[in-house]
Amino acid sequence: MSSQILAGIRVIELGQLIAGPFAAKTLADFGAEVIKIEPPGIGDPLRKWRLLHEGTSVWWEAQSRSKKSVCLDLRKPEGQDIVRLLAREADVLIENFRPGTMEKWGLSWEALHELNPRLIMLRISGYGQTGPRAQEPGFAAIGEAFAGLRYLNGEPGRAPVRAGLSLGDTIAGLHGAMGVLLALYQRDARGGKGQMIDAALYESLFNLTESLLPEYSAFGAVREPAGAALPGIAPSNAYRCHDGSHVLIAGNGDAIFQRLMHCIGREDLANDPSLAHNDGRVARVEELDAAIQAWTESQPDIDAMLQKLKEAGVPSGRIYSIREIADDPHYRSRGAITKLRSAAGIEVEMPAVFPVLSDNPGGIANRAPTLGEHTDTVLAEAGFDAATLADLRARGVLA
Repeated sequence: MSSQILAGIRVIELGQLIAGPFAAKTLADFGAEVIKIEPPGIGDPLRKWRLLHEGTSVWWEAQSRSKKSVCLDLRKPEGQDIVRLLAREADVLIENFRPGTMEKWGLSWEALHELNPRLIMLRISGYGQTGPRAQEPGFAAIGEAFAGLRYLNGEPGRAPVRAGLSLGDTIAGLHGAMGVLLALYQRDARGGKGQMIDAALYESLFNLTESLLPEYSAFGAVREPAGAALPGIAPSNAYRCHDGSHVLIAGNGDAIFQRLMHCIGREDLANDPSLAHNDGRVARVEELDAAIQAWTESQPDIDAMLQKLKEAGVPSGRIYSIREIADDPHYRSRGAITKLRSAAGIEVEMPAVFPVLSDNPGGIANRAPTLGEHTDTVLAEAGFDAATLADLRARGVLA
């Protein structure tokens, strides 16, 4: 196997919780060396989020795989000096503090760029580094609301719901990682220099809103919540089965729609010229949804029903919980689920490395670190001797 694409790239991660660390994890999955700076005490708060094993979150095991942990108090001048020292030799620095925090610590983009003109700095925040809302705290849920995503989620006339995941954080992290890769290409392939990447949670989500703004701009149309349906594209919905569960059926392609109607025994709809294209189907979407649901509710065996749809070439499927995901043979055959043994000795399953590259696939170098596990090693490589490390630890700069 060829070496990982980002081997030799050193990343300093100053962020906490999700967005910045997710970007760093993505880079680590493809070979970057990620040095995670954590505050003394409990470290990154994610270590204590959700379900814990012997005091440490199992989420931490997935989010922090392949990283090194250095425990350092950034509020102390000596801690800030150490970051500057590490930044001199780094390729990338990632932070997701509230705008102004890095400046308060003397670690602004301008200061770090002067120290290391090749440094790429990824800054992730709720609203970006500029603008009237820049100083406001920006959690994922707030970014999802500000970007228009939360408005669309839910049933008409009911309170908007969230997806149950921090999409604002992870999607911003992916945008940030993409920005880092673009900046690395500009620097290394085109003879450029380091640059700063300003990734806002709300803009990363806004980037995914498809036709919302074009339709509003052209027609004044405001897309409203539509539950499980896909507004303006028909038929595509979640349909109730005889046992009260639901299946997803997407029959919105012209040829697919005809195959679906033949499959459910509605040749009259399959051969209706007014339903040949999407615009005609949208005008009669309630009629089509009712016809499809009447069929799904009439089928006594859901597996047999899905097999009929599969044989007809109609995209369809059950709605999976994590239990079905963990048991599904397709996930296993693709290697989409991987397993690591934690520092506490339990095996934790997690998503594998994505996307899958044919020649330079990513990989996981090591388990998630314990708090401060690599402090001495990393700082010794940076030139600190044992006496200096002991002095810094005694003064609370290191832990």
